[in-house]
Amino acid sequence: MRSYETMFIVHPEVVGDELKALVEKFKGVVTGQGGDVVKVEEWGSRTLAYPIQKLAKGTYFIFYYQAGPGDVAEFERRLRLDDKILRFNSLRLEQGLPQFAAPAQEQAPGAEAEVATEEAGEE
Repeated sequence: MRSYETMFIVHPEVVGDELKALVEKFKGVVTGQGGDVVKVEEWGSRTLAYPIQKLAKGTYFIFYYQAGPGDVAEFERRLRLDDKILRFNSLRLEQGLPQFAAPAQEQAPGAEAEVATEEAGEE
């Protein structure tokens, strides 16, 4: 399987449970084809760079997933057929999926100073 990223923009009038159902529907498209959705990022409602279908805003989503090449074509076909999707774009990630970092942990105030001291001692 290959790694992919697909960004799509949802019509701004789709909100709440309808929006969640739409995302679940597209997750099901990927997993139904044998793919694996690794992460879904919701960027929220944003102003579009240019009007699409006379709309100035849309809700952005990014799917990170692994799937076969034919599976992506089917996923894109389903996105194209759905009237609630304004635009989409898929990319094949040659380097694989990005490492999704855990939330940053706070370091103790002295920990940074210790690292700086160790680096200075190496020179």
